[in-house]
Amino acid sequence: MLCQSCGKNQASTHIKKIINGELTEYILCDQCAARLGYPNVFSDFGFDFNNLLGSFFEDSKPQFMNVDNKRCDFCGSSFADISASGKVGCSKCYDVFIDELMPSIKRIHGNPKHSGKIASFAGKENSLKKEIKLLEEKMRLAVKEQNFEEAAKIRDEIKKLNSKENSKNE
Repeated sequence: MLCQSCGKNQASTHIKKIINGELTEYILCDQCAARLGYPNVFSDFGFDFNNLLGSFFEDSKPQFMNVDNKRCDFCGSSFADISASGKVGCSKCYDVFIDELMPSIKRIHGNPKHSGKIASFAGKENSLKKEIKLLEEKMRLAVKEQNFEEAAKIRDEIKKLNSKENSKNE
């Protein structure tokens, strides 16, 4: 089948998008897929997928492409280790290999910023910050309405919460 975009090359990439319940499908060649922001799924992992298939017919192991020998100082993992196992060695690896991991994270999750649920142990810290922001807004509203006694009470509560948050961080 020919590429739907250029109409010249053999199509090798099938893309399905569902937006607001409406399915859109594209059949593209490698070049058009890359141009439209759909690179080869295996390209960011430092692993040559073509060699994997060849390894089924030969006694050789799959070959890894040249990836620099950078290693995590904490756990000792290299990006090739992460690519081979599909697992990040430790939380520090995200800082060390951010440039290599980010394209895959964006492609898999659609957004590199977390937007889901928060674990209960992490939620306590975030709920404290949310409570402080909510109280600050209430204080601004009280000042606007010239209810200074209420604003002072809210200010004192914000100070207590801030000192609680600061004591956790120390």
